[in-house]
This record gives sequence, C-alpha cells and structure tokens, in this order.
Amino acid sequence: MSLFLLLLFPFVGCVVAALLPTNARNLESLWAALVALAVAVPLGLIYPEVRDGAVLMERLAWLPALGIDLIVRIDGFAWMFAMLVSAMGLLVIVYARYYLSPEDPAARFYSLLLGFMGAMLGVVLSGNLVQLVVFWELTSVFSFLLIGYWTHRKDARRGARMAFTVTATGGLALLAGVMLLGHIVGSLELEVVLAAGDRIREHALYTPALVLILLGALTKSAQFPFHFWLPHAMAAPTPVSAYLHSATMVKAGVFLLARLWPALAGTPEWFWIVGGAGLATLLLGAYAAMFQNDLKGLLAYSTISHLGLITLLLGLNSPFAAVAAVFHMMNHATFKASLFMSVGIIDHETGTRDMRRLDGLFRSMPITGTLAIVACAAMAGVPLLNGFLSKEMFFAETVYVSANPVIAIGLPALATLAGVFAVVYSLRFGHDVFFGAPPDCPRQPHEPVHWMRVPVELLVLACIVVGTLPAWSVGPLLAMAATPVVGGELPEYSLSLWHGFNTPLVMSLIATGGGLVAYLLFGQWLKRRASTRAPGLLGLDGRAVFDSAFVALTTLARWLLRHLGTRRLQPQLFAMVAIAGLAGVGAALVVPLSWGDRPRIPASPGFVMLWVVAGACAIGAAWQAKFHRLAALIMLSVVGLALCITFAWFSAPDLALTQLSVEVVTTVLFLLGLRWMPKRVVEDDPRFALRTFWRRRRDLLVAVLIGAGLAALSYAMLTRTAPLSISPFFIENALPQGGGTNIVNVMLVDFRAFDTLGEITVLGIVGVTVYALLRRFRPPVEVIDRPAQQRAVPQHIESDLVTREDGDTPQRYLEVPAVLVRLLLPVAGVFAFHLFMRGHNEPGGGFVAGLVVAIAFIAQYMVSGTRWVEDRMRLLPPRWIAFGLAVALATGLGSLVLGYPFLTTHTAHVTWPLVGEVHIPSAALFDLGVFAVVVGSTLLLLTAIAHQSLRARRQLAAQDEELEAQEQQQQREGAR
Repeated sequence: MSLFLLLLFPFVGCVVAALLPTNARNLESLWAALVALAVAVPLGLIYPEVRDGAVLMERLAWLPALGIDLIVRIDGFAWMFAMLVSAMGLLVIVYARYYLSPEDPAARFYSLLLGFMGAMLGVVLSGNLVQLVVFWELTSVFSFLLIGYWTHRKDARRGARMAFTVTATGGLALLAGVMLLGHIVGSLELEVVLAAGDRIREHALYTPALVLILLGALTKSAQFPFHFWLPHAMAAPTPVSAYLHSATMVKAGVFLLARLWPALAGTPEWFWIVGGAGLATLLLGAYAAMFQNDLKGLLAYSTISHLGLITLLLGLNSPFAAVAAVFHMMNHATFKASLFMSVGIIDHETGTRDMRRLDGLFRSMPITGTLAIVACAAMAGVPLLNGFLSKEMFFAETVYVSANPVIAIGLPALATLAGVFAVVYSLRFGHDVFFGAPPDCPRQPHEPVHWMRVPVELLVLACIVVGTLPAWSVGPLLAMAATPVVGGELPEYSLSLWHGFNTPLVMSLIATGGGLVAYLLFGQWLKRRASTRAPGLLGLDGRAVFDSAFVALTTLARWLLRHLGTRRLQPQLFAMVAIAGLAGVGAALVVPLSWGDRPRIPASPGFVMLWVVAGACAIGAAWQAKFHRLAALIMLSVVGLALCITFAWFSAPDLALTQLSVEVVTTVLFLLGLRWMPKRVVEDDPRFALRTFWRRRRDLLVAVLIGAGLAALSYAMLTRTAPLSISPFFIENALPQGGGTNIVNVMLVDFRAFDTLGEITVLGIVGVTVYALLRRFRPPVEVIDRPAQQRAVPQHIESDLVTREDGDTPQRYLEVPAVLVRLLLPVAGVFAFHLFMRGHNEPGGGFVAGLVVAIAFIAQYMVSGTRWVEDRMRLLPPRWIAFGLAVALATGLGSLVLGYPFLTTHTAHVTWPLVGEVHIPSAALFDLGVFAVVVGSTLLLLTAIAHQSLRARRQLAAQDEELEAQEQQQQREGAR
C-alpha cells in the first residue's frame, strides 16, 4: 500500500464525515473509527521492517526545481508517533460517542477530529521540512476549530483564539527557521538535514535558525513563557483535551525538538535555551497545578509541567536524556489521556468539575475511581507504574549531568522539588475527589456506560503493564523509537525495576515522602486558596499579558485606520502611487539610473503619432471626467486601443489580442458601473472648490512625475543588454520540453503553470466574492427617486423597441440588434475554438478564447436582457468556475499519478482520419480549465452588476405603478 494513503485516509474521512447526518451519532462514530483503523492497521503491518532499522520513504515530485518534493518518511520515531496519533485517536472516537450530547453537532466534531489526525500525521511523517511546516500550521487551524467547538461559549471562543494566535505565530517563526536551515544545508529534505549536524552547528546562521525553530516548538508545546494558552484551551470538549492536549498537538513541539536533535543539539545555545525553558516550565506548571480546583485546569498545568520535563531532558545534550525524553512522551500520553477521560466521565455523570463539590465519589463510582487513582499514581511516579520508570531516568540524568557546580547541585534539587509538587497535585486529584464527605453535585453520580470506560481501562492497563514488565512490553518499541533521535547508536540504559539503592531512588523517596507530607499539612489550605486561575510568576499573568498585547495591537490598528485609512478610492490610489514612486526614487538613489549602449532605432512617425493621439486622449479623459463621464470613458478606450496596437507593433500578438479582449470587457464593466455613480453635486462652499482645485493639480503633478519616471526606467531597461536574461532558456526549451512554438502560451501552461493555477484560483474567488457582495448592493437613493419622465426611453429609439410578455414582467428588447447578436454567437464560438486550438503554436490560448466567449455572452445580455439569457441559455457561471478549477487541478494531479512533477506537460501526436497528424499536448486540458474559469468569472462579475440594473428597474417600475395609481385615485376623487 502506498504510504501516501496514510495521509490521505484521514482527510477523505474528514470530508465524508462532514457530509453525514449530524444526528446519526452511531454512523458518524463508526465511520471515524474505521478511518482511524485504516491508518493504524497498515502502520502495525510495517512494524517488523521499521523495528529492524529500515527507513521507509515514498516521494512525489512537486517542485523539484526548488527542492520541494512531497515525501513520506517513516523511521522508528515517526512510526511510534504515528501509531500514537492513530491509536489514541481511535480510543478518543469511541469515548466521544458516549460523551457528546444529542444536541452537539457530531458530524462537525468527527470531521474536525479526523482532519486534525491527518494534519498531525503529516507533521510526523513528513520527509521535507516545508511540508512539515504546512501540516504544522494545519494542526493550528484544526485545533482552533476543535477548541472553539462549542461556539456558544465565550471561554471556548477566547481559548481558541488565544491558542491559534500563539501557535500560528510560532509556526511563522518556524517557517523562517526552516528556510535558514535549508540555506545552511543546501536542502530541505529531512534526511539530508539530519546528516548535516556538524555543518549546521558550525555555521554563522546556526543561532538565528535555532532561535526561530525553537520559537515554533516552544509555542506549540506550551513552554515558558508561552505556557498560558494551554489552560484556556481546556474550554474544549474533554475528548478534544484528551487527544490534542495530552497525546498529539502539544506533543508536536517536543516531537520537533527530538526530530531535529541530531542536527541542532550539542551546543551551549541549545542547552541554555531548551534546558532553561524546560526547567522553568517544569516548576511553574507543577506549582500552578497544586492551586487548581477545576479538574481540567489541574490536568492542564500538570501537562505543561510534564512537557517541561521532556523539554528539559532534550536540552541536556545527552543521548541517555534523549532516550528518557522519548520514553516519557509515551508514558505521559497514556496516563494523561486516561485522566482527561476520567475527568470527562466525572463531569458527564455529576455535572461539575469543581473539586470542592466532588468529595467521596468513590462510593458511587468505584470503577472509575480506581482507574483514575491508578493513573494519578502513574503521573506522580509511584513504583510499578510506567511514570515511575521515566521519572527515575529523569532523576538519574539530572544527577550525572556534567556542568558547573551550580547546575550540578541545583538541577537535582529542583527536579526533586518538581517531583514533590507532582505528588501533591496527584493526591489532590485522587484523594480530594474520591474520598471524604458525600459529594454535592448537580446530578446524582453513577458509573457511566461500559463502553465509555473501555478506553480508560485500556490506557490504565498499559500503565500497569509497562510499569511491571517494561523490558518485555515497551523495551523493543523504545529502542526502535529512540535510535533515530540519538543519531543511530543507543547509549546504555536499563528498564529494570530495581537498580539498587542509588541517588535517583533517594530522590524518588524524597519526592514521594515530601509530597505526601506537604499534602497532609497543606492540602486543605491549598483547597481553600485554589482558584480557576494560576498564580502569576513574579507578578506576571500570562493571560493578562496576552490580553493587554492584543488590546494594544487592536487599538493601534484602529488608530492607524482612523488616521491613515479611508473608504474613498481616490486617496487609496494616491497613497499607493505615491509610495511606489518614493520607492522607485529610493532605488534610483542606491543604483543610479543610466542609459545603456544598445544601438537606437529611429522613431517611426506613425508610432509617434499614435501615442500623440493616445496622450491627448489620456489628458482629455482626465479633463472630461469632471464634466462628462461617458466621454471620458470613450477617450480612455482610445488609450487602451493604442496600447493594443503598441503590443502588435513590438511583435507581441498574444498580448495585443488579450489586451483587446480585456479592453472590451472593462469598457462594459465601466459602463455598468457608471450607471450607479452618484450625480455630481456643485458645492457653493469656496473652500471646497479651492480644495478641489489644488487636489486635481496635485494629482496631475503626481501622474506626470510617475509617468516620466516609468518612461525613464523603461528607456534605461530597453537600452541595456541584460546580462542574465531568461529569454534564451524559454526560446530554446519551448518546443523540445513544452511541445509548442508559442513561447508565451507554453510559459503560461507549462513552465509557469503553477503560477497560472494560482491566478485562475484568485480570479474565481474574486468573481464569487463580487457576486456575493453585490447581492447586498442597493442603488443610490437619488437614482431610484428620479421622476418617471426622466427615465423614459429616448424617442428616437422608441420605434425600434418591441414589448413582449416574459412571464408576468413586461420586457423590452432592441429587436434588430438582438437578432444580429444571436447570429454572431456561433461565429464567436467558432473563433474562440480557433484561438483555443492554435494557442500552443500560434497567438491564442484558453485565456483569450474565454474572453471572446464571455464577450459574446455579454453582448446577448446587453441586447436581450438578463431574463431572456437566463431563461434561454442557463449559463450558470459558478459551475464554469468550478469545472475549470477542477480540470486544471486534475491535469496537475494526473502528472503526479504518472510519476512526474505536478503539472508536467506531455505531448502526443495522433493521426485522425481525413485530418492527419494532430498535435495534442496535455497542457490543452489545463488551458481548458483556464478557459472555463475566465468565462465563468467574467460573466459572474458583469452579470452580477447587470442584475442590479434589473433589480433597480423593477424598483423603478414599482414606483411608477404606485405613482400612476395615486394619480388615478386623485382623478377619481376629483371627478366625484
């Protein structure tokens, strides 16, 4: 089976789950479970290969020229995490079936959960760093949607926004760090990067690259000082917390640290930044967890603390510590996920998570209480449970770390103190909730249905089995997962339950005994002093800092918008042009503008006369815009025609043909827009007239300066010989590699097809967006309120109008032009087909063919009316856009299926009867997509505006009928 299917299954499942009925919880949960199994089972089948040291890779060429291919890479460490993601996802899906209420939209929940599973698998299995960053940011998007799943809750919306802001910002820093790393190594492939550790650490850009990458990792894993977002994410449903915040998302940061450990670790910078952040987070999280009364809040801060422990281990620059970090990642996922699910059961059956109301639950929920107590013991590091083993390895590494005396003494002491805190908050969970006086709950507590408890039972069983039989149960898996992290050679370590009476054991005894004593002495005091918010560090509250920064940025943005922004188009254009001009002047000051030594061509009198006329029309358009907008538009069209002739003059027929079509479309667009321009108002205020006078002269001066600057720049470029021109490459390779002699078209549909795909996607989005915006548009009041006699049809064309009944609405058509335009429609279609088919070798192509067809349809609208075209032709522009994008994307994916880079062109020569040999490039299919998107977008843009004309006419007709009815009523009253 292809490894890419492991990434594809969750996303396909995400789409299907979103389409399922939202109230069919059994069907939705069954489907999600099957998708998780479809990932976990193939992973289990390849375990023997990965266990023996094999690295499985599969590659799809994407952008080979940029060194960016889609790569799925599975080694021991990636396999362990992928299995954790899929298996834990399966348990959470089963648990969520019984946790979610019938009112919750289950289809959306399972769809988002499967999407997140796919994103997390993408992070774990990526063999290319840019690919990893894409999936990294995708996890932030899906986690934002999952945390804010209960959209009616303000705390859920706030927590989702905070989590997304912090983690997505860290993702941007990670992208910059990955780019620097790729620059240092010369490749973005993970395999190459991991093998270039010495070169990376010796490079001058190592420190900035390290800082940027660590920003991404530390924000994702909620490390100090970015730890504050995780507790607020507890507003998510408990299945989300059990999955994202114990086993997957927050583990992504420490996964990245371990993944890049061979390439980045081993330096003082790594030790101080990673180790320092981990130590601060370990202590701060454990300390804050003791002061929580909300069970999920306690687990959130304990998660922060344990993530700090893993980060600290990875920061110690020791292979043994790296092995211990990998071991604790596995252990923490099991006992923390089981605890989150236990909290969900308690909340589900009692109606509260407040520890002050949950005393004595063991009487009503003995099985759930036993499971939760065992998981708490594993979290505290009690012997014969899995948490004890990794905690012992952590204590051992802090004792034997080689550093200055302060670190050598202080680190074990602080680690022991964190162990004391862990015992205290574990006792608060286990004892305060299940023992004591009878609970005071909103609902009568009782055990849940058995299947809701099964995932917790399996996870607690794993804690016990690993804790009692570590070498047999987890030994091979740990060795397989840790080997790639440490660079291929494991240090000596032992998973025995007894290592003798040594310093780590003494530290464990002190932590356990000290925690027990501290709880007995201060347990009730902690319960009284606890709150829903953690105490600040040095007087700082992370949430308050975040909120203050957010408010400050929002205030600044509003101030800038108020003082620099405007809704008027003219000042915006002036600012854009002025900034561009200043940038050009600044560039000219750095690199002086000078003429080249290419031989000059004598000026042609015809060409000079053409642009004298065009210049005069440009000035006339600017002048007439003040008095007569239609005249200004006509003069502006002359300038566009001169530009088309210029393209043809300089041997660019493709550009001339396209520009001519664009001129026709934009002229129609202007005509439709001019209808809704407000009437000019003559102001009597002399100050307004003075401002207008100087504004117009300012605009004239700016236009002259910008035009002169662009003319000078163009002249300088045309008179120079380009030393690194890219033209020879396209001239030499258009026919042999692209299969066409029209270099412009080959560039658009082959060499730069990826850019074209992005452009037609934007074009489609713009068309749909304009249509959506114009649906809310209403004509200006002064247009609708014009007297009826001002809206009459001019008398000189009244005789050419024919009135027909189209349904219940009388429509009026210009009969003779309508017939002629309908006859021209098939001619335009044949001409467009001609342009499309010849585009690969002669001037033409899908873009200009699409414009020709769009112009033909627009002409039908202009002479026959929108109702006639809609009823007779059923164009449906959105479907054109969808079809075009689908065809263009399918063309690119087809090349991937055949093993070629995305959008690679293949040319075939087919012999047809009576026709002969026909040249058929696969780029023609891509060009068909371009054609369809251009037709759909152009029609959608212009007909959306035209529909406003129809709506306005209906409003005007209704007003006329109302006025006429009032006049008739008055006449009848006068007659009486």
